[in-house]
Amino acid sequence: MFNFSKTEKKQILVTGGGGYIGSHFVLKALQNDYNIVILDNFSTGHKEIVDRLNKLNLSGKIVHIAKGDLKRENDIRKLFKKYNFDAVVHFAAFSQVPESVQNPQKYYFNNVFGTLNLLKIMLEFNVKKIVFSSTASTYGEPLYTPIDEKHIQNPINPYGNTKFFIERIMEDYDRAYGLKSIRLRYFNVIGANEKGITGEWHDPETHLVPNILKSAIFENKIFKLYGSDYDTKDGTCIRDYIDVEDLADAHIKALEYLYKENKSDFFNLGSKNGNTTKEIFDICEKVLNKKIKYDVEKRRDGDCAILVADNQKAKEILGWSPEKTLEQSVKSAYEWHKLKQEEKCKTQSR
Repeated sequence: MFNFSKTEKKQILVTGGGGYIGSHFVLKALQNDYNIVILDNFSTGHKEIVDRLNKLNLSGKIVHIAKGDLKRENDIRKLFKKYNFDAVVHFAAFSQVPESVQNPQKYYFNNVFGTLNLLKIMLEFNVKKIVFSSTASTYGEPLYTPIDEKHIQNPINPYGNTKFFIERIMEDYDRAYGLKSIRLRYFNVIGANEKGITGEWHDPETHLVPNILKSAIFENKIFKLYGSDYDTKDGTCIRDYIDVEDLADAHIKALEYLYKENKSDFFNLGSKNGNTTKEIFDICEKVLNKKIKYDVEKRRDGDCAILVADNQKAKEILGWSPEKTLEQSVKSAYEWHKLKQEEKCKTQSR
């Protein structure tokens, strides 16, 4: 990792810092002595997580929280007037593929228009560094696997389209205004902070591992497996799973690379290993040492059969590679969901 002195690390604006991935990045950034300001409308993120980070007093840092919406320019402008931002790490977005198919207007307006507002204010205040949370969904149906960064981007759902459009916008802004961006294309994210500080917390929950684990925690809940007729070895989707703490570390490396090189680039973040849904299900049963009930449902709209990353570019340029095993990720996720259930039971018993 590139090393910088404390005086070089000014305020970092983190949009969506109360969300799943955003909060893990904030935790990692605090541990690396960054000063953090969060902008979040908390429509899907959780202020409780950020409050917990502040109570821990990590590195003596305080996370400043601003409730606001990227769709409102003044919410962003107020922060840029108050703080001397050096860079932005942009997580804020709606990210549910099926919902994006059903309600594309919601996704285009929030994800694309919100980002345009953010970039406009960044230019207004001469802040020209941003790390962007993109997605493997920009590739669409893969022509080959593993997918490298040279693969054509051809998204097959509105969510993927929004991220694709934002990436193109950032390229144009670099050419026209010198705004430098690192676009990080995630594959499938799992896991939680091992100390239970933060974890995956969506309502409704649509992601694979949390739903499998919740089926184990709640004895009467049956997991729904979407699609068993894909052209894969067991008929279920193949995905590349990466631990959220490894992902947070990649953002730190991307940010510091942006400081050092001051040039735009884009990277796949994955493990280069694909697992079917049934294989992940088996790992969950192994970690929990119990059988989990499931029903097979039809495919979800917008899902492709295989998404696996070639992460060689991130290894060579950022010096990043995932470290956590799938078993470690599933275990940390399970401990997090058990903790959330215990907290819920205590609240209901008062």
